[in-house]
Amino acid sequence: MNMEEATIVAWSKQPGEKFKVGDPLYAIETEKVTMEVEAPCDGTMFEILVEVGQDAKVGQPVCTIEASP
Repeated sequence: MNMEEATIVAWSKQPGEKFKVGDPLYAIETEKVTMEVEAPCDGTMFEILVEVGQDAKVGQPVCTIEASP
């Protein structure tokens, strides 16, 4: 996929919510597809940096998470 930015269309987790590796954290939409982004580890959502409806460039942080040990 050759994309430069995507729009956040939904958050599956909110700050303070725990998640497991593979759980959906948020969904993005590009010109061609809408897809969920999964958690890379077990942890807790700490802060949402890009709100629903806002665009984010590839590589731009959209949230902060706290990984569980």
